Formats: sequence, C-alpha cells, structure tokens
Amino acid sequence: MSKTTASDPAPSAAEDQELGDAGSQLSTAPKEEAPNLPALGVIGWARWFWRQLTSMRVALLLLLLLSLGAIPGSLIPQSGSDETKVADFRKAHPTLGDVYDKIGMFHVYSSVWFSAIYILLFISLIGCIVPRTWQFVGQLRGLPPGAPRRLNRLPAHTTWRTTAEPEQVHEAALALLKKRRFRAHRTGDAVAAEKGYLREVGNLVFHIALIVMLVAFAWGQLYKSEGNKLVVEGNGFSNTLTQYDDFKSGNLFTSDDLVPFSFNLKKFTGTYERTGPNKGTPRVYKAGITYSAGAYGKDETDTVEVNHPLEIGDSKVYLVSHGYAPVVTVRDAKGKVVFDDAVPLLPLDANVTSSGVVKVLDGYRNAKGEKEQLGFNAFFVPTFGGHASGTMLSQFPALDNPLLALSAYHGDLGADSGIPQSVYQMDRSNMKEFKNSEGKLFKKLLKPGETMTLPNGAGSVTFGKDIKEWAGFQVVQQPGSGWALAGALAAIGGLAASLFIQRRRVWVRAVKGADGVTVVEMAGLGRSESAKVPEELGHLAGDLYEQAPGAPDDPADFPDPDQEPGTEPPVPAEGAEKQ
Repeated sequence: MSKTTASDPAPSAAEDQELGDAGSQLSTAPKEEAPNLPALGVIGWARWFWRQLTSMRVALLLLLLLSLGAIPGSLIPQSGSDETKVADFRKAHPTLGDVYDKIGMFHVYSSVWFSAIYILLFISLIGCIVPRTWQFVGQLRGLPPGAPRRLNRLPAHTTWRTTAEPEQVHEAALALLKKRRFRAHRTGDAVAAEKGYLREVGNLVFHIALIVMLVAFAWGQLYKSEGNKLVVEGNGFSNTLTQYDDFKSGNLFTSDDLVPFSFNLKKFTGTYERTGPNKGTPRVYKAGITYSAGAYGKDETDTVEVNHPLEIGDSKVYLVSHGYAPVVTVRDAKGKVVFDDAVPLLPLDANVTSSGVVKVLDGYRNAKGEKEQLGFNAFFVPTFGGHASGTMLSQFPALDNPLLALSAYHGDLGADSGIPQSVYQMDRSNMKEFKNSEGKLFKKLLKPGETMTLPNGAGSVTFGKDIKEWAGFQVVQQPGSGWALAGALAAIGGLAASLFIQRRRVWVRAVKGADGVTVVEMAGLGRSESAKVPEELGHLAGDLYEQAPGAPDDPADFPDPDQEPGTEPPVPAEGAEKQ
C-alpha cells in the first residue's frame, strides 16, 4: 500500500478547472469577482452599493465603528442616565460642552450617527445571511460532487492495487464513509463523500446571533425602565411612577408598561465583622418583605439580598443601599405633637455616618401663637466614639452607641413656592436660626430617649428610642435581556463551530488496471490547508485496506536481497534454468 501524500494545498487555475464541481467552494462565502464597474444608471449604482454593504469587510468595519462609537458613551456623562453630571460637565467645560451637545455626545446611543451605524450594520448582516442561508440549503439538498479525473492532483491522496473487485471496493468504501458520518453516494466509477457541514451551520448561527443581540439591545434600550425607592421599615411601595424617588426610562417606554406589584419592608437585617482587617464588612445584608403581584395578588413573603433580586414578571427588585431613620417627635410651644415620624438619613461613609433634614411643614405655632415652619439639620452616627475620640464620625456601622446631632431653624422652608425640593436638604434663605444663650446657632447632641428644648418656649424635639432602618431598592425592567443572553451564547457556540470544524471531501475510485488488477485511489480536499485532511484520509485508507488488501506485485519489480548495492543483477547463462 502506498503512503498518503500531501501536495501543494492551493491548486493552480488550470487544476481548478480540471477539478470542476469537486473543487467548488466548501463554504457559503460569496465568491470574489474581478472589479467590474456597473453601467451608468440608478439600478447599476444601487446594485453596486448593495454588494458593498452586504460584504463581510463592510460588516466588520461597521462593527468596529459601533464599538468605537460606544466609547464616548462610557466616558462622557449621558443625559439619559445622569443629568446632574451632564450639567456639571457643561458648567466646567462650556466650550467643549457646546461642541459635545451639537454632535450628540451627551446622548450617544440615541444620536443620529450612532443609530445610522446601528441600522446599517443590521441591514448588512441580514443582506449577508439571507443569500448564504439559501446557498447552504441548496448544498444540503444536493449531493457531494463527483470525483475529479485525476485524484493524484489533490492535496492529499493515496493509491494501491487490490485483488478485490471494483464493486466490492465501492460498497466497502460507501459503508465505511457513512459509518464515519460522511454524506456519501456512488457516482460513476467512484464514491463521493463530504463532511463538516456544521462549520457552515456555526457560521450562519454566529451571524444570526449577532442580529438577535442587536435587536435585543435596541429593544432593551427603547423599552427599559429603572427607578429607585427608599423604604423605611414598616412602609411600603407600589410600582407606579409617583412612588419613585427618581426614575428614568427608554424613549418608547410608557407608564402602562410598568409591571403591577407592591411590597412592604418588614425588617432589614445587617450584621458586620467585629474584628480583623475586614472590620465593618457586612456579613448579613438582607431585607425581609411581603409582596403581591398584580392588582389583586395574594401576599407572599420573601427576602431580597445583594445579587439575589426579587423577580416579578419582567421586573427585578434589587437591594442597593441601607441606612438609618431615627424617630423624631416635635412638639410646639403648647406641647402639642406636630411631627412624629422616622426620618431617613443618607449615609456618608462605610460606617453609616449619616446626614439629612427634619422638616415640620404644618401644624406648628410658636410661643406667640404664630404659624411657622421648623427645620433641623440632622447628623447621625450609629456608633459614637465618645468625646475623647475628637470626631463625630461613626466608628462602626451597627447601632452600638447611636447619637443624633440637631441644629434648629424656624421660618419659611419654601415648600409652598411650587419649586421641587429635596427631602434631604433645607433651603435656609427664609429661615432664621434658633440662638442659644451665647447668641450662636442652637444645637445639641441627643442620645435615644433624650429631648432638646427649643429656646424661648418654642417647643421641643425628642429623639426616640426606636431607631428604624431603611433599605434602598432599585426596580429594573429591561425586556430583551434573555434574548441578548441567548444570542451571546449562540454566537460563542457558532464561532467555536466555524473555527474548529473543518469541511472536507473524500473520493474513492476503484477501476480495473491494464493487467486486470483493481487499482484503488483515495483523495481528500479541505477548505483550507490543514494536517487533519491527510491524517483522516490515512485512517480511512487504512480501514478500507483491511477490506480490500493489496495485491502481490510482480517479483521482477523487487531487487534480489543477495545483490550488492550499485551492481547489475547477474544474467543467467545460456540454457540455465530459471530459479
């Protein structure tokens, strides 16, 4: 049996013509044609433009431009996500801010130029996939092409002589190739087989997955919503626009798209490391809630933890923050309670040093019986280090030694001006300070249960012993995320198939030689140069050789083992008998 050999992997033009259908494309990639400018006319130019747009090089270029276009969207503040940072940027860089505003850098993902690249890439991928899919379907419906006339011109080939009949060789080859999962059939004096169609399947899946991801991302951006809500223990939330502290959404989102549900925060539980280098790090950080899905859903109990959101329909409720809400009771000059509620304060550091404002808007009358509004700047530390520590910052995030510092004001808070105000800040433009005996701002440090009496009989403020906690929730609704994940996984699988699976063809020809002995030829052809084709052909030839073993050659073709190298064989003397 002769050895499997590999010749030049790239046949010449004449050889390609000789291979005929056998050397036709082993992929669905469009053929490269010589430049041929279209004839003048709208149809010609439109056809030329479409061919360029649906070419692979243009699709890759558009994908690169889309990636580059997303960079400023990550580095420059975006109006859709943080208007405050955009305003700060414009204030700090007025000239550059005007330029960015004109070219859409503050709203990259909804700008004209980014949308144009996105749509062109979408069209390019579809225009590339449709003809390739149609061509691949045609290849699946057809049969592997017949063997070329000269198999020894292919990159990998082998041949041997056998005593088996050609028909026996063909039947054995057909059974062997089908067993090895080749698509094989008998054609003329040879068996033609092909394998590796999953390569093209993976290629098409990869491109289709890109389209799925583009659609999913666009869908998610247009219909997404994201809102934040701070909820104090004992209070609840209903998923309506008016309930959110802040809310942002996609361009096509409407309030009717909100998933109907509600929940109540029963208790927040947080425990922290007490010692070691991770002191203060949360060990338990969870919110126990009861919720109901839909307008008339039954109450159910669940726990929301970090990275373990509550999922209701298309909405996910994440636990994102935590803080304390001291209970403050305010009485007027006559001792009447005008305010009694838990006041959520915003944390300033990892140890939950917090600040905020207590506002008394209605019901308060001063010592003269005049209506006024009260405001208190509040500073809270859950673990006060003592006066000896020299700092008012918390030493630990748990309620080990809570302390509340209040400074008092009276007057008009401006809540009736019609201008929205933050509940965590106080407008002191129309407020007056309460003065102490030294004529300075009246302020005091309170422990739980202690009371601060306002000057001149103006009332009192009590820091309650019951300190509640609050949890910050983020409600996210982004349709298409599941499709985007499925598209990403399909793209990875398709790319792996197109890279690691090789499409190849094998032919087996068996014909009678001039001496009546069957000559077997085997050859393989792959899409690209690879050691796998000769290796696989060698294994196939070895298995087929066992069923069609080589025929004994003419002894005259072999040298005498006793003959000295480099000498002529001895000529028998005349009349001598042949041995």
